[in-house]
Amino acid sequence: MRHRKHGLQLGRTTGPRQALAAGLVCHLIEEKRIRTTLSKAKLAQRLAEKVVTLAKRGQLADRRRAVVLLRRKPCVKRLFEEIVPRCPATSGHVRILKLGPRRSDSSEMA
Repeated sequence: MRHRKHGLQLGRTTGPRQALAAGLVCHLIEEKRIRTTLSKAKLAQRLAEKVVTLAKRGQLADRRRAVVLLRRKPCVKRLFEEIVPRCPATSGHVRILKLGPRRSDSSEMA
């Protein structure tokens, strides 16, 4: 039974899954948009919302927590100094737009 099982595993163990999410969010911070599969986009959206919330508080402990989650100091610096001051006060900073199926294997892209 799947009671109380939540989260996306993407066929990976914990470490590679966290590294994938961190890489997607860092790329999102650098390029302001990414093109990936729908399931990976949902995973990245969760982490991106958490990191933006940390950046809004903006204290040293929040910055350190963001470095632990994203694993790249330049991305965290750009997030705290450039991106968050432009964000609105409410939540919902990352939006997923569906792009349709991929040609090669019909994976849903976003």
